[in-house]
Amino acid sequence: MTSSTLALYRRSSIYLALGVALSIAAPIHAQDTAAAASGPSAVDNADASASSQNAKTLAGMQVTANTAVSSIAPTQGSTVATQPQSIIGSTYIQENVPPTGDYTDVASIAPSVYTVTPNGAGLMEAAVVSIRGFQDGQYNVTFDGIPWMDSNDFTHHSTSYFTNQETSSVVVDRGPGTASTLGNATFGGTIGVESINPKNEFNINPYISFGSWDTAVEGARIDTGRFTSSGTSAVINLQNGDSDGYLTYAGQRRQSVFAKVVQPLGENTTLTFAAMWNKLNQYVPFGATKAQIAQYGVNYGLNNDPTSQAYYRYNKDEINTNMAYVGLHSEFSGWTIDNKTYTYGYNHFGFNGVDPNGETPNGTAYGPDNVPGQHMRNTNRSWGDIFRLSKEIGPGELRTGVWYDHQDDIRWLYEFDDTLNVFNPIVNTSAPTLQEAAADRRMNDSLVTIQPFVEYQWNITDNAYFVGGAKYNYFKRNLDASVNQKTGTPLNYSKDWNVTLPSAAFHYAFTSNWTAYAQWAKGFLAPNLNLLYVPNPAFSDSAVAPEKTTNIQLGTTWSSDRLTLSADVYKINFNNFVQSHKVGGLTYFYNGGGVHYKGVELEGTYMLGGGFSVYANGSLNRAIQTADNQWNANTPHKTAALGFIYSKGPIYASLVDKFVGKTYYTANAENDTPIGGYAVTNFAASYTFDPHISDVKDFKIGVQINNLFNNTTINYLAGVTGQDNTPLYFTIPARNFNFTVSADLF
Repeated sequence: MTSSTLALYRRSSIYLALGVALSIAAPIHAQDTAAAASGPSAVDNADASASSQNAKTLAGMQVTANTAVSSIAPTQGSTVATQPQSIIGSTYIQENVPPTGDYTDVASIAPSVYTVTPNGAGLMEAAVVSIRGFQDGQYNVTFDGIPWMDSNDFTHHSTSYFTNQETSSVVVDRGPGTASTLGNATFGGTIGVESINPKNEFNINPYISFGSWDTAVEGARIDTGRFTSSGTSAVINLQNGDSDGYLTYAGQRRQSVFAKVVQPLGENTTLTFAAMWNKLNQYVPFGATKAQIAQYGVNYGLNNDPTSQAYYRYNKDEINTNMAYVGLHSEFSGWTIDNKTYTYGYNHFGFNGVDPNGETPNGTAYGPDNVPGQHMRNTNRSWGDIFRLSKEIGPGELRTGVWYDHQDDIRWLYEFDDTLNVFNPIVNTSAPTLQEAAADRRMNDSLVTIQPFVEYQWNITDNAYFVGGAKYNYFKRNLDASVNQKTGTPLNYSKDWNVTLPSAAFHYAFTSNWTAYAQWAKGFLAPNLNLLYVPNPAFSDSAVAPEKTTNIQLGTTWSSDRLTLSADVYKINFNNFVQSHKVGGLTYFYNGGGVHYKGVELEGTYMLGGGFSVYANGSLNRAIQTADNQWNANTPHKTAALGFIYSKGPIYASLVDKFVGKTYYTANAENDTPIGGYAVTNFAASYTFDPHISDVKDFKIGVQINNLFNNTTINYLAGVTGQDNTPLYFTIPARNFNFTVSADLF
């Protein structure tokens, strides 16, 4: 264990504050990313032990056929969805994704998805999670149907909420969905994360994992089983993880608790409570120059020199998060009611050198050799409710509802002397206090979102249905800053926008296992908070409309006992691209240009027999900016995966390769950097057996070898240095392993 990890152990002792707030399950629709469709052939793939007494939990209904191949396919399409959708189940998550991983590591296997995890799976926030070229902040991420994000730019902190052990499935929806798809960034699609459900029988499942870079994960899942006459059941997962990380001096410690209680209320109603708490301490590199990579190695991140701005103790995150909801699902006389009330919070203290691994010389107000740094805090709290109502009317179903969310944020950033650990008063030297003289920003902001929707599913025949509807979106930003970001001046300002988004989709079943769909839909992205980082936002925001997409998609899915196969083509026109320019020293924002996306995607798994299966997916993607006809950044021109799987009885083994095509990044005006293509191959195997020990039902051992062929090429432009704009890069983490042991005790 290096000093970076040991330092994490010296944090103050953990205190657990699991707040339980209220929430309700979203109704089950094919177009609701966290759930599956309500089409006539939907199949509930919740925990196999679920009975009719507690089946109506908040977990989404997976829309895959209940076949042998569906249980082992890494990804698979939906037989009732009306847009491209990749469903990734618990088998792939638990067998193939490292125990330290998060939802981005799960989603990375899907077609058109490109991720970068520089420190190893889950050991640092993902640097890139791209879907067809749409970046984080341009699509939704939901947890049990709840959209969550930082309201300033709708991005997500991948390591701060849900662990793999708390995840039952991940659904990658590549499209804006129908009117009932809710969220602030339906623009580029949705990654829907579903939590684990309680089992019907009592069980304790302890697990422990060891791996490369002094990585260790310990935890236990406890299922109560049904412990009341009404069928009450609960599950709790307790977890601790530590690692030095792949990059130098980039240690991480993470602790997480998740709990869910399911309470049936009669035959047709279920009440669900769920809550999670997560604590993360992490030393955070910003990338390395090519010269540093050549001198110190491909895994250079931070150092242990207290006179350097890249000293690991000067570059760290301390993050606490929590989330809770209560949900009610009820069905009666052709009506379905779902209501979900929730809250989530994010509290982040961040510390960094002014220019880690860059050229900016040392020097503060207190001395020419003192190390300059920055200390920041971002904290937010969201409260919201999702209400859905549906009724069978005529030859179909009418669905309506509303989503309300209110998020409050506090953001501040101060210049610091890291040598002395005091404010560095260089920002506004005439300010009356030392703190004000060091302030880069001191801001309070809020975002209110209201989204009512209505749609109707017309069941034209037994084999065909049409879904049409519209969603009205209202959102309002408010900023109260004593020191506004970028300008350094006070600002108190609010602005609201609204937009109506129509959608239409057609679904047809040729046979019971072969379906097709066509979709036309509008997507949108609300303006980011940076629109207000100007002296007078009124000069520009009146001319700025939300960024929008028009999506046209065609697809088909085949699912039989031995084969699951999906294919789709898409064309997306993105317009109202928000850009800025300066006139007389003032920044103005405006809508200009956009991006044209189009491509083809395929995925499938075939059972060869004898326990052997072959899996493949691929995509050809094109994303061209309309303003200059240039390739859009962070958009691989192709992706592909090929895997071989053996699953029979107690043995599971897989060998999966993911290829990412060439991508372009703009480092600065003179350097347009191509990266890729590259491939990473992972191997996983496990064996489950009865150890013939009293009260131990099953004993499982597993091993994962990631990046089997040790490809450590550069795969991401992390940014540029502060002074000279020298490009900073990350490389693919070297070959690494995880060895895991778990047991079912009862």
